[in-house]
Amino acid sequence: MSDDFDLLETDSSSQKQEKVEVNWGKAVDQMKSKLAQEDDPEMRQKILNATLDDVVHMAEKDRTSLLDAIKDLTDYQDEVGIIFEKFSTLNAEEQKVIDDAQKALERARLALEDAENVKDNWWNNLWGRKSRIKKRQEELAAAQKVREGADLKAKQMFQQRIENADIQTLLSELSYKSQAAVTRLKNREVEIKEVEDKLQDAIVEASKNHTKALEKKKETEEKLEEQYALLKQARAALEEIADKQSTEYSEAIGKITELEQKVEELEGLKNAYTTLAASKDSFVHKHNLTIKVLTSLRSNLQTHRAKLKSDTDERLKYYDGYVVALKARTDQEFAAILEHLGVKTDEHIGQTLASMHSASARARQEMMDNIPVHEKVMQGVYSSYAEALQEIREKDQAIQKDFADRYGIDMKEIFEEYYASDGNAPSGDEPSETPDNPAPSGDDDLLG
Repeated sequence: MSDDFDLLETDSSSQKQEKVEVNWGKAVDQMKSKLAQEDDPEMRQKILNATLDDVVHMAEKDRTSLLDAIKDLTDYQDEVGIIFEKFSTLNAEEQKVIDDAQKALERARLALEDAENVKDNWWNNLWGRKSRIKKRQEELAAAQKVREGADLKAKQMFQQRIENADIQTLLSELSYKSQAAVTRLKNREVEIKEVEDKLQDAIVEASKNHTKALEKKKETEEKLEEQYALLKQARAALEEIADKQSTEYSEAIGKITELEQKVEELEGLKNAYTTLAASKDSFVHKHNLTIKVLTSLRSNLQTHRAKLKSDTDERLKYYDGYVVALKARTDQEFAAILEHLGVKTDEHIGQTLASMHSASARARQEMMDNIPVHEKVMQGVYSSYAEALQEIREKDQAIQKDFADRYGIDMKEIFEEYYASDGNAPSGDEPSETPDNPAPSGDDDLLG
């Protein structure tokens, strides 16, 4: 195992502290209440009766729960004063909002410094030094306002993005928050350790002062006893002076007053040193109690940090497995859909091919069955044609006879010739004879 593997390491020299004013409020209770609502008595039955479709709904529930948790954690960060962008994975667009606002703020601050660095004399003031400083101050105030609003804007963009984020993105965000929390716990341990060290120094100092106060008290008490003795002697000497109006009596009174003042001062010092010694002794115990509490808290933080760091490292692999499992489930469902579609397509193609074959055979049968029918129909056609032709011939004979009877012209040869040639072609032979009985003049007009 590597020598630098120490989950409980606390080294203030290697950590950059991040001191944040924390207002705990009811945030912890709210988070505990959220987590307590996750119990599900039907879990076993769901696992026993699970199908791939059920997994889809369970995964969606996981996504919804993660989304709610991320939102709650983000709100929790605001309540306890944790800086938003240090505990959330911002994408390039969200981070750019903050970076641009920060750069603009820095530019405005430098511009103000440049304006203020211009020498303050009547010539520069004449050319607008003071007005430029005022303008740069206004620009700095505006840039500061934009910078303060950039965090809120980036947070809103972040919330909108994760609203429709997939479960892999949400798991990554949760892991990032855990890793950021590990760093925060480490920084808090460093801060506590530094306070412990200061309190240890304070205990040593308080103990020294307590000892000094006791020593001074003892010295003062010794001086006080001397002054009490001198005062007693002075008062006794005063009583021995008979002449109350004498200079000796006045001097004795003055000496007693001076001794009484010294006694009063020493009594005051004695009380001060007594109070100071008691105060220092009290703070020694208070500091010692505070150190015990802080050490206990730091130990608990180390425990939480060590477990969170270790568990987060393992969870990253665990989450990877979960995400891959979800993808595998999707692929499995996709393969099942393709298989289902393939089977249906095979069925449809088989049905179509079978229908083609049966239709073709049926068409062949119908064709064979229709041959006699077709012949029968054609027989009827030919029969009707023969009958019609017979009727035409008989009518032609009647017409020939009628012409012969009426005009003395034998039309048989003409009709036979007509049927032997194209009936529409004009004949080149002219009649050699004219009728004996010419037609009336009216017929001649119709034929002319």
